[in-house]
Amino acid sequence: MNKKYNLCGLGNSLVDIQVNVDDYIINKLILKKGEMILTDIDEQLKYLNELKNVNRNLCSGGSAANTIIAFSKFGGKTCYMSLLGDDELGYFYANEFREIGIDLHANHLQSDPTGTCLVMITPDSERTMCTSLGATGKFKPENLNNEMIATSEWLYLEGYKFTAEDSTNAIYKSIEIAKNNKTKIALTFSDGFITTYYKDKLHDVVMQSDLIFCNENEALSFTGEHDFNIAFAKLEEMVPNVVVTLGANGSLIKYNGEKFRIPSYPASPVDSTGAGDMYAGAFLYELIVNNSPLKAGHLGSFASAKIVSQLGARLNYDHIALKNELYELLDKA
Repeated sequence: MNKKYNLCGLGNSLVDIQVNVDDYIINKLILKKGEMILTDIDEQLKYLNELKNVNRNLCSGGSAANTIIAFSKFGGKTCYMSLLGDDELGYFYANEFREIGIDLHANHLQSDPTGTCLVMITPDSERTMCTSLGATGKFKPENLNNEMIATSEWLYLEGYKFTAEDSTNAIYKSIEIAKNNKTKIALTFSDGFITTYYKDKLHDVVMQSDLIFCNENEALSFTGEHDFNIAFAKLEEMVPNVVVTLGANGSLIKYNGEKFRIPSYPASPVDSTGAGDMYAGAFLYELIVNNSPLKAGHLGSFASAKIVSQLGARLNYDHIALKNELYELLDKA
């Protein structure tokens, strides 16, 4: 059966507000450098007001959204499901998706503002994030677009959706729809606090997934192991296909019974925002469109090296040119 979309995403819709700050600001806001915290709307406004005179960059985002955007820019056919506020940021978000060519199913709620993620980047390239979910935190099973899921080759889910009961139920319902329509399921763990505080829900979905993405720390946290090799072996027992990113040590992949050790590519770290999301987007593109898990790992590694070498989660580089550049490197190897 030919499907309309290569990849359908279900995740949060957040407008990333990126600012460069020093450690003094992080301490003044009583935040721990490098952490990601959830804030309510009032608390987020307090942080934004404190930084009102700092130059900022706006970008539509969210973990799964970043992956869908990357996949689309590599040339894939994509769609995305979420919720937005009936406000300026909500329409900014929707317009960006339209310009990129992603089919977006996202109602604009009058009751809640569009979600935001304040990304504070210090000179050492560490990112400290304060996220207020706003409208996207209200996502329920009835907000799903069944047809989008049914007409996609793969469904991509983000772990951040486990932070609310309604959105967790939406995840479960989306899996049911996917399985009924032979749509494969990929899941990203998203963050260490998901593997720590929402492990049971995460485990439920892992056991129903065709492919999972996580980093080394998330793999250790989720499995409760201290040895990475043991943790990876446990993941292999749970799910058919596994991708674990290892930072400067590249990534380890098991797909269709084969294992691939992928090296890292040279990078000049500036900002780690979106590195894992970019890896997943590049990997899934090469896997779904060209059916090559080995090249998928290389493209994921190559693209994530580019993203950490710049500011923000949106790659300032022609994705098609980047893909061709990698192909040339692999041909010469």
